[in-house]
Amino acid sequence: MATKINIKNIPTGYQSIISNGTHTIIGDEPIKSKGTDLGLAPTELVLAGLGMCKVATVRYIARKKGWDIRDVDAELVQHVKRGVDRKLNPTVEVKMKIEGDITEAQKQELLKEADNCYVHRLLHSDWNIETATELKPIIETPEI
Repeated sequence: MATKINIKNIPTGYQSIISNGTHTIIGDEPIKSKGTDLGLAPTELVLAGLGMCKVATVRYIARKKGWDIRDVDAELVQHVKRGVDRKLNPTVEVKMKIEGDITEAQKQELLKEADNCYVHRLLHSDWNIETATELKPIIETPEI
């Protein structure tokens, strides 16, 4: 099934209303980038998606195995180096804390599973991002 996101950019700063048709969040750029800083920046949204997938995967695997865990926290930090050819070389540091009544071996297994989460695998795959085209308005036919 395809994932679909709709973006409506408004004239204030770089605020964007981001919706999947059911839920809505606000994205923006920081003040230093001439935004209003009223929402997460695009790179923050990417990191948030990755982090959320990792903690959800840990909880899913723990539930599946019947392991008693409580809070699962993650901290992600992105560093980007720019090459001479303008190519971006990002590194994402991921730190996780898993609380619960589990052994060190179980904790290490859950951390390994976090690296197998869907978004992690998706980001490591070969992307085919098509060139942007014009979004045509939907023409509704009047009811007769």
